[in-house]
Amino acid sequence: MARLVYSLLFYLLLPIILGRLLFRAIKAPAYTKRWTQRFGFVAPTKVPKETIWLHAVSVGETLAAVPLVKALQEKYPDHRLMMTSMTPTGSERIKAAFGDSVDHSYAPYDMPDAVARFLNRIKPSLLIIMETELWPNTIAACRKLNVPVLLANGRLSEKSATAYGRIAPLVRPMLTELTAVAAQHKDDGRRFTDLGLAESSLCITGNIKFDLSLDQLTIEKARGLSAEWRGVSERPILLAASTHNGEDETILQAFAKVRTEIPNLLLVIVPRHPERFKQVAELCTAAGFTLARRSSEGSLNGADILLGDTMGELMTFFGACDIAFVGGSLVPTGGHNIIEPAAWGVPVLTGPHLFNFSEASQLLLDGNAMRICRSAGQMAEQVVELLKNQAQRAEMGAAAQRIAEANRGALGRLLSLIDKTI
Repeated sequence: MARLVYSLLFYLLLPIILGRLLFRAIKAPAYTKRWTQRFGFVAPTKVPKETIWLHAVSVGETLAAVPLVKALQEKYPDHRLMMTSMTPTGSERIKAAFGDSVDHSYAPYDMPDAVARFLNRIKPSLLIIMETELWPNTIAACRKLNVPVLLANGRLSEKSATAYGRIAPLVRPMLTELTAVAAQHKDDGRRFTDLGLAESSLCITGNIKFDLSLDQLTIEKARGLSAEWRGVSERPILLAASTHNGEDETILQAFAKVRTEIPNLLLVIVPRHPERFKQVAELCTAAGFTLARRSSEGSLNGADILLGDTMGELMTFFGACDIAFVGGSLVPTGGHNIIEPAAWGVPVLTGPHLFNFSEASQLLLDGNAMRICRSAGQMAEQVVELLKNQAQRAEMGAAAQRIAEANRGALGRLLSLIDKTI
């Protein structure tokens, strides 16, 4: 009954959903493209292969899925991989990471007809969902067709668990239909079982984001960028990664404070969403700084700030900086991937909102590899302290790298679970 009410509400809200899609297209025109895929109109499979459907809602989940997809391609070469996302940026990351080696479309809206149309066309033998993107009609339709559904790298914050608890009549049946949940941490697992997941369906695998690998090409590119950005004067570099609306102003205030003591500091700022590139550029120039753009071929000479207005380079940027501030944490977004700078051995700064990375953040904080900044003043103090004390900065970076390496292994455990499920 609850799912029927949910479905009716979804159909009633469809005009608003489409209106929001059009509104977002004002700043990001890609939202108007391939919209029929969101209603399940995808190209039917033409190859006689079993299909693994992997859903990664947006950029963060797509990046987390990269080592998993590569492992699946190696382990199941006779299977077709179908990846779906919900955002254009997620779609772009899929194409950049895998090219034509996987099929891709937008995921269908969670309406019975759209989901049925999609499933009938791709005919999956397994659905893998990254992290927390749970849709009742999609899961129910898969189970009706005897398609196993596995939640990979599952996480569930206290905030999300409380929200799910308010709609327990809808959530509890959905969780009972999951074949397996590979949770990042025992606390995530407990929240899933409290909401209705069967204990037998739960496996604690760890966070596969720790299993990222730095290939030689990426390392060499990072070295080249570092030399280019520092120039002959060996400028120190502060990276502000994955920033959100409401964070850039604080970062710029902190940068201005730091420059009174370290005047040659270069700030590299990378907004999380491409549609904000122009807005952030205007903020930088309005604050009185000279701006260069990564997308341009111009020299950095004389630039105070480099705007990272390209896609797919952030991992390399982490390897080129001295200190990394990871955004989505000064505002209540929950934080972004703090494991990537840690893997490079770079000291990490964040804001206080870290519920998306609660376990990883605690590991880094306990290991003195990360510091939390709640204001522009605190951020400036931390940056100045670390840039003036090379030994302390090196010790903090080494601790971050040790923690990142010590927590690998989740990918292997997840693959073992998939092997039992497929």
